[in-house]
Amino acid sequence: MDVPGRIDHTVLGPATTGDDVLTVLDEAIEYGTNACIPPCYVDMAASYAPETTIATVVGFPHGQHAPASKVEEAERVWEDGADELDLVANAGRLRGDEDEEYREEIAEVVAATPLPVKVIVEAPILTDQEKRRAAELAAEADADMLKTATGFADGGATVADVELLAEFLPVKASGGIGSWERAEAMFEAGAERIGASSGVAIVEEWRAATE
Repeated sequence: MDVPGRIDHTVLGPATTGDDVLTVLDEAIEYGTNACIPPCYVDMAASYAPETTIATVVGFPHGQHAPASKVEEAERVWEDGADELDLVANAGRLRGDEDEEYREEIAEVVAATPLPVKVIVEAPILTDQEKRRAAELAAEADADMLKTATGFADGGATVADVELLAEFLPVKASGGIGSWERAEAMFEAGAERIGASSGVAIVEEWRAATE
């Protein structure tokens, strides 16, 4: 298993600096992970680490931007050199039974660029029924993956959520994954990718466990 290549080493806090991003990029280069960074640093990151897969976020962290704003953001980071998009879906639309609006917004972002789109469903705040609807709608909108959470809502990735979402699309487990033990549990549950600010620790623990 190429564990490093399945980890999005992440820095997305509200006070993230350019130096923070450079540190994550240096670590991604050294350890062979991807990097997930704020949109404002994508152009710098693409120039600094051209061989590293750069993911960034759209509509982050709450997902309640106007759809046109999300489309514009997606187009801009594509032009700046992003390789993947992590789109925060509008959970309010879903919980308000506005399924068509939920699906159409995702579809518009998917259509705006050729980049893979991971839809962040924010599973910790949804019921299982809502998670299934979110997953079905994202699949109908031609999303490439589902992502469990932003990490900014209460709760993180769980084995149960990964198993549920993996019935519909490949899953990126994100939120509260700080060790190889936790990451391995997510992989075993069906996750294809891990999002974590502890990417270095996960890789080091994985190496130690497999030596």
